[in-house]
Amino acid sequence: MIAAALEQAVGLIWGMWLVVLLAGTGLFLTVRLGLPQVRGFRHAIDLLRGKHDDEHDPGEISHFQALSAALSATIGLGNIAGVAIAVSTGGPGALVWMWLIGFIGMATKAASCTLSVMYRQVEADGTVRGGPMYYIEQGLGPSWRPVAMLFAGLVAIASFGGGNMFQANQVAEAMGNAYGLPRWLTGLGLSIGVALVIIGGIRRIGQVASRLVPAMCLIYIGGAVTVLLIHAADIPAAFAIIFADAFTGHAVAGGIVGEVIRQGVRRGTFSNEAGLGSAPIAHAAAKTQWPAREGLVAMLGPFIDTIVVCTMTGLVIVITGFHTRYEEISVGVGLTAAAFDSVLTGFGTFFVNTAVLLFAFSTMISWSYYGEQGAWYLFGRRSALPFKAAFVAMIFVGAVWKLDSVVNFSDASFGLMAIPNVLALILLSGKVRAEHDRYREEMAQRALPNR
Repeated sequence: MIAAALEQAVGLIWGMWLVVLLAGTGLFLTVRLGLPQVRGFRHAIDLLRGKHDDEHDPGEISHFQALSAALSATIGLGNIAGVAIAVSTGGPGALVWMWLIGFIGMATKAASCTLSVMYRQVEADGTVRGGPMYYIEQGLGPSWRPVAMLFAGLVAIASFGGGNMFQANQVAEAMGNAYGLPRWLTGLGLSIGVALVIIGGIRRIGQVASRLVPAMCLIYIGGAVTVLLIHAADIPAAFAIIFADAFTGHAVAGGIVGEVIRQGVRRGTFSNEAGLGSAPIAHAAAKTQWPAREGLVAMLGPFIDTIVVCTMTGLVIVITGFHTRYEEISVGVGLTAAAFDSVLTGFGTFFVNTAVLLFAFSTMISWSYYGEQGAWYLFGRRSALPFKAAFVAMIFVGAVWKLDSVVNFSDASFGLMAIPNVLALILLSGKVRAEHDRYREEMAQRALPNR
């Protein structure tokens, strides 16, 4: 009964109203900030390369490490299983709507991470605290503290579900199916690995993520490109199917345009987390005196996650024809693995399972930090170590436990996180615009310090 109620709640929360809210906010911020996705893209790349870094700026990690930490949370099973679900239940046209939400989500991410640096707290020892709970309370005033506390609680809850137990469960299932590993052994290995990283805080997470994320992205994209090159002659036809389906809506789930859009936007949001308010927690720790700088760097996240990595998965599934075989193959990781293995025979399944392991591990280390910051906001410094211990323990539980209710509870938390965050973004958009205008003026006058 509880499981059914949770499933119904997820359906209501992730209904078309939330699709409209997230997409509408992204469009509003795209216009409000003057199309930063285009105007600021090149400069964002320069910032990512460290062209303006200054070790003396306040913060704990570099722009590159901050983006890597945020991407390590967003590039996860959503890029493998989520895309497979989108193109099989929503049709290939869902990819177009994922691209759209990725593009407009860049503006949402830029705004939220600009605010996160504007209202972050830098403590005496250099430790940084930031995220939506801080810009909700400080930007909108003390009367909004209950809303900030609600967000902090939701991010802590979500970290245990989609950011932890779901990831561990899917890795344990993949390792068991592929190699016969017992679930408890996979859970134990993941728990130890995550513990060794998160005990060092955001600096250790940033260091590990800055090495792991680029490597796993390049390997995964390389595998997908190999499949696409083998099927190079079919690429034009695949794109024709994708664009035709986006607007005719011949989706397997009801055959309506609305389902194509809903699946595309929902899976795109799950993947890049634009609007949910999680990434600003990581980006708040970046070393910079200019909030707009970190906003520009942050907007590269949805581009890499959705427009690049998700596209690779979607094209492989469509070009191999596996988007029509959802009834004979389990939807999710299994469908993606089958698509890769149909071309890279004997290697495709191993390749996808390895990606699942790396993507899930990276997601868990970053979400541990997100959840910890939510707990810190609510209960103070004393909550940090108990939270980390609980997070590590729940990885093991997630690996061996049936998770239907937990996943639905987590999905509901993800959706609910967006409401207070998006409201704050809209109300504080004027301050974000002023900050970006100030930064552009400094650049135009060539008075910007070389930092």
